[in-house]
Amino acid sequence: MELRNIAIIAHVDHGKTTLVDELLKQSGAFRENEATMERALDSNDLERERGITILAKATSVVWNNVRFNIVDTPGHADFGGEVERILSMVDGVVLLVDAAEGPMPQTKFVTSKALSLGLKPIVVLNKVDKQDAEPDRALDEVFDLFANLGANDEQLDFPILYASGRSGWADENLEGPRKNLDSLFKLISTHVSQPSQISKRGEPFKMLATTLGGDSFLGRVLTGRIESGTLKTGQQLKAISINNEFVENFRVNKILAFRGLKQQSIDTAEAGDIVSLAGMSKATVADTIADQSVQEPISAQPIDPPTITVTFGINDSPLAGRDGKKVQSRVIRDRLLKECESNVAIKMVDTPGGEAFDVSGRGELQMGVLIENMRREGFELSISRPRVIYKDVEGVKNEPVEEVTIDVDEEFSGAVIEKLSARKGEMVDLKSSGSGKTRIISLVPSRGLIGYHSEFMTDTRGTGILNRVFHSWSSHKGSIPGRRQGVLISMENGNSVAYAIFNLEDRGKFFIGSGEEVYQGMIIGEHNRDNDLEVNPLKGKKLTNVRASGTDEAVRLTTPTKLSLEQAIAYIDDDELVEVTPNHIRLRKRLLTSVERKRSQKIAS
Repeated sequence: MELRNIAIIAHVDHGKTTLVDELLKQSGAFRENEATMERALDSNDLERERGITILAKATSVVWNNVRFNIVDTPGHADFGGEVERILSMVDGVVLLVDAAEGPMPQTKFVTSKALSLGLKPIVVLNKVDKQDAEPDRALDEVFDLFANLGANDEQLDFPILYASGRSGWADENLEGPRKNLDSLFKLISTHVSQPSQISKRGEPFKMLATTLGGDSFLGRVLTGRIESGTLKTGQQLKAISINNEFVENFRVNKILAFRGLKQQSIDTAEAGDIVSLAGMSKATVADTIADQSVQEPISAQPIDPPTITVTFGINDSPLAGRDGKKVQSRVIRDRLLKECESNVAIKMVDTPGGEAFDVSGRGELQMGVLIENMRREGFELSISRPRVIYKDVEGVKNEPVEEVTIDVDEEFSGAVIEKLSARKGEMVDLKSSGSGKTRIISLVPSRGLIGYHSEFMTDTRGTGILNRVFHSWSSHKGSIPGRRQGVLISMENGNSVAYAIFNLEDRGKFFIGSGEEVYQGMIIGEHNRDNDLEVNPLKGKKLTNVRASGTDEAVRLTTPTKLSLEQAIAYIDDDELVEVTPNHIRLRKRLLTSVERKRSQKIAS
């Protein structure tokens, strides 16, 4: 059976996972009456809740006696590390572009990675059946993008298909029959070559591990493409690190191949196929799994460095240990080391005290997903404000700069440009994208974007779309104004009282309602002014035996603002923390008593 290895790459929400659904259905991966779910590959809870792909996943389909190994990739820039690893496993890419939006920042990022590896893309203009679709404009923009990224003549001569992933059709022209995805299957068969590794089946076995998984029965499971040789169950192999250091010898317990949505156990695997192996105890991502006779490791694709750092610490608030079971720094450290092992885009460093850990990654969303996974596993954490990572270039302090693409209604464009300028943003492009929308492209320092998204949504009345991707390192841009408002801080421990909050509402907006547990130093709201204010949310109404009609006001509280995890992390200042437990997200001051806070301010000044 012939073999094709392809990856589907695109910007977020351009329809990658939906298209894979249809490819699975039309290749006969499901029975006719089998119950299926939307976005079948988005298998974990967070992916289904948020409607985004977080982890790259492989599947396989058979069509006309050709086996297609398809890798679905995440669209968010924060999870770009997944895309970078995966592209070394495939021989071609299907680049999906939304016919209405055209190429977006992440399209540029993933395309540059694919082109640099010499892969020949197939361009699919998706969602051409939408009302605001402009496939011709989108195609011209794709050509411009390829030319700007330095594509060679072979890559520029890419085939084009017009498709609707949700409706399950792809055609060579817009006026096609719109029946099925046969045109896409045919094009992949003809345009993407068979894996070159097939010719090396007679050589000793070699495979580069690209993803790490775990199984309660099998233990560690490493996935990758076999670069040479043939592998049988029970064979003795060794693992070599990227630095050519011996890791371990082990026996292969199981070889798993992708068959539709499931993995099947097979006895023999050959060069060119994408498989998972079990049996190792130490080998990890970027290690070479090879026959005993092999001496040299396979070179791995370099990964872009992280741009932000967040400090993970133990939860030391007065309410610590009530919700979670995993509260010790040792347990938190082990969990973070495990994450670093499977996710190559994340780095962890111990802090001098040993009670906290600096975790570096690509963006707030990536950190948010990691923290959310940990709180669901029963961890309690205190999280600091994200800080950008600086780099020293020839004695000059450099900081990461991101390319921000914003689509807003014309009436809000002035407010957005003003805010970006205040954050040291440099405008690159401003153009009308039709139907009263404006597209703004700007280069903004990463630290200027921390905490900006919620403000942006307020400024655009929830209609704006903001996309960002790492652009380059640039010299330090100077100071950037932070949060303008101060916060309301509880001065007592206990349960909040409706009467107290009602009387304090003219001081600012609240993050808590009545009857919620609070403690001294906990942030319970946002002050109207720029200074912090200590308030007492426990003060009840003094009771009396005198009753008069009409003098008592009914206490009606304004609905409190509940911050999500990412919003809370972006909202806090440098002297504040987010307390994360399985059931609660609370904001607090790093130093809980006012005496300690005043003392630290004196020392700082």
